[in-house]
Amino acid sequence: MKEKAVRSYRDLIVWQKAMELVVEIYQRTRAFPGDEMFGLVSQMRRAAVSIPSNIAEGYGRSSTGEYKQFLGHARGSLWEIETQILIAQKLNYLNDEEASDLLKLATETGRILHGLLSSLKK
Repeated sequence: MKEKAVRSYRDLIVWQKAMELVVEIYQRTRAFPGDEMFGLVSQMRRAAVSIPSNIAEGYGRSSTGEYKQFLGHARGSLWEIETQILIAQKLNYLNDEEASDLLKLATETGRILHGLLSSLKK
């Protein structure tokens, strides 16, 4: 099976997974307490949005070094969202299954992101 050529950041599997994570974070945080709207909900949504945004911005940069720098920012935001998912679980805003599902998606995104970063270092 022939791989599809990457013509845009939207063709990157890591960007697609990160977008899936954004949607899941938005859907899951809808049920958080109202007093968290400007606290944890806002933090989680910003961190999640930052992941595909940095992947896209890096893709558009003129050098590999800049691209890797933005992918590094995406990785940092990914670790941030993982931490926030665990915080939400400890506060009982997410049940164990919800947290596990989100962490699996974050881990998968991170694995693909790591692979992309590794391929750029060669």
